[in-house]
Amino acid sequence: MIFGGLEKFTLIDYPGKIACVAYTIGCNFRCPYCHNPSLVDETTEVRISEDEVLALLERKKGLVDGVVITGGEPTIHGKDLLRFMGRVKRRGFLVKLDSNGTHPEVLRAAISKKLVDYIAMDIKAPLADYPRIAARPVDTKAVRRSIVLLLYGNIPYEFRTTVVKSLLSPKDLEEIGKEIRGARRYYLQKFAPANALSPQFRKKVTYSNEEFAALQEMLHSYVQSCDVR
Repeated sequence: MIFGGLEKFTLIDYPGKIACVAYTIGCNFRCPYCHNPSLVDETTEVRISEDEVLALLERKKGLVDGVVITGGEPTIHGKDLLRFMGRVKRRGFLVKLDSNGTHPEVLRAAISKKLVDYIAMDIKAPLADYPRIAARPVDTKAVRRSIVLLLYGNIPYEFRTTVVKSLLSPKDLEEIGKEIRGARRYYLQKFAPANALSPQFRKKVTYSNEEFAALQEMLHSYVQSCDVR
């Protein structure tokens, strides 16, 4: 695999762990608020081989617990992604995978082959509204299968939603709560306008702290834990 970025050290991307972050290139969505536009549209000039990522991990052995694989959308790389995850695991590192859930078969393979230790799945909107947010046709049945896979599986996971006030109403967020009912962890992520994929979204806003507190209280009716990032 070829990666479009590599962060050598993070304390915030893998809950409770110290990790490196490897960024895959390409995405099947075009969410206008995406903060990694050069990865999504594949214009990044950075090119890092998987051997370089593994070499960094070896140098960090004893200092980091594992690697976060994010993007872009990692699962569009299918077997190449799974092979890379296997190489990481064989070296004794943990793997956290970030995904939009559109390739449940890749998530299922990673789990069944014990290639992943934690999955963070983005929930973009209520399922019926995905094409509007993703700006692409979306197989929402596949997204639903990924949700079910995590809800009823044994892998540690979280669901998370980036919240742009003009895109997601409180009613929308409640509908998401219903669709992931029983989830162990759900995070509302405050939209940061800098570097958004769509220039028009660089002036958009998220909810206030008081509004987020009210949203949290409402969502606690559906999920075990709801926090704001």
